[in-house]
Amino acid sequence: MSSDEGGGVGAGLGAGSAGRGLWVEEPVRRRRMPDSVRTSAVRAVLIVAVTLTQATITFFLTLTGSWLALPMGLGAIAGTIVATWGVLDVWITRQTWNQRYGVLSEPSSTARSRRKEARRASRAAREASAGRIPREDGPLAASGRYSAR
Repeated sequence: MSSDEGGGVGAGLGAGSAGRGLWVEEPVRRRRMPDSVRTSAVRAVLIVAVTLTQATITFFLTLTGSWLALPMGLGAIAGTIVATWGVLDVWITRQTWNQRYGVLSEPSSTARSRRKEARRASRAAREASAGRIPREDGPLAASGRYSAR
């Protein structure tokens, strides 16, 4: 018996779910982060996780009075500095990406009207120069084809 005949995975869930597929697309709430920002975010999360683990181990080693507490404490301090750098790296990478690629250019109404005025002026200049007299001393005047009439 195949899943098309009603004996598949969703057979006992009711009549309303028989036509529903296994994979349902849901609308995305936010856009996906750019690759460079996502890479730095993953790096920062890993660094912060390692630093928090190291700080926890340092705490327990300090409670037990182990000699490893001092080197682990120094490592936890260094890890905190590196984790701070990692979080700042995410912020700086995100700002850089937004400055380079994140601007959507939408001309304002004033820019649109200025472009329209410039097009009208250039069109009027072209129409005014359409009836001009050809030059007799131009580069094509020697052939005789483009002489003044």
